[in-house]
Amino acid sequence: MFTTILSTLFAAFLAACSSPEQTESQQNPEVQTVTQFSGKTELATFAGGCFWCVEAPFEGIDGVISVISGYAGGKEKNPSYNEVASGMTSHRESVQITYDPEVISYSELVDIFWQTYDPTDVGGSFYDRGTQYESAVFFHDAEQKKVAEASKKALNKSGRFEKRVATPIIKYTNFYPAEDYHQDYYKKKPAEYYAYRKGSGRDAFIKKHWPELTADKYPAPSKEELKETLTPLQYEVALEDATEYAFQNEYNGNKAEGIYVCIVSGAPLFSSKDKYESGSGWPSFTKPIDARIIEKPTDRSHGMTRVEVRSKLGKSHLGHVFYDGPEPTNLRYCMNSAAMKFIPKDQMEAEGYGEYVWLVE
Repeated sequence: MFTTILSTLFAAFLAACSSPEQTESQQNPEVQTVTQFSGKTELATFAGGCFWCVEAPFEGIDGVISVISGYAGGKEKNPSYNEVASGMTSHRESVQITYDPEVISYSELVDIFWQTYDPTDVGGSFYDRGTQYESAVFFHDAEQKKVAEASKKALNKSGRFEKRVATPIIKYTNFYPAEDYHQDYYKKKPAEYYAYRKGSGRDAFIKKHWPELTADKYPAPSKEELKETLTPLQYEVALEDATEYAFQNEYNGNKAEGIYVCIVSGAPLFSSKDKYESGSGWPSFTKPIDARIIEKPTDRSHGMTRVEVRSKLGKSHLGHVFYDGPEPTNLRYCMNSAAMKFIPKDQMEAEGYGEYVWLVE
């Protein structure tokens, strides 16, 4: 087994993989779940039909502080559910997300949003018809508009849907929270919620058009099995939270097209399209393929406060994320090569990752 690599490289690690404003001395280092890391907050507002079904997918994602169901984009003040649902107003059922931009980016939220409904549906959403159930991305500033438009363009280019994306990108004007009984409806009335999702056709549509990202498809082997299949360095980094040498790791200078998958579970993590040269000495990315399979606990070890990045399905350490990256996310996912495996673009289909080819083109 390797000696503790992290201790050996501590000085270099401080220089390259920490942000001065995030440093904090701790007598008892510990790792805890992020709720709000920096104190910064930003808003994202989406409409995708029934707000219960758009709210739930964003709950429990690190960096997301709150998700509120409500009504957006209309002229009427303080509308009620009965008024909106009956089509008596110009509002859409919507959700408003408060998030920490130092932990998760708007771009990642938009990527998730597309996967929660049918963005090609015109005139409603599944069997809910009417303008009150039409979809929309309500942008809060010019940068959000730019990100949403680029994401929509890429989705259309991908050919993932038979029809073009119909969801408009609209300037945000207002949002009114819905009545209390609508909030966290999937928790309060799970039987009704899941019956609605299934009966409306939403679940079938999502399953047909988006790849499965579950522990059933990408199981994590036991530690005993991993000791037999991983190299000592891979095991120490992924399972014991070590850090490999800067500039002397497999993927730092890799410029080939493809995806990076979890060394433990095989779950897809990052696309080469989102990789950039950060100068840190470790492979760096602006965002993951899907933030829902990434965990970001606050790491208070070694006298610093940082956001760790872990593979949710692999239950393994990947690296850290910092708020000093390029646009459009301003994030730098600083990863360990040893925690990942690179699948070249021309091998993705054969390796079972064909559904992700569009993300690297």
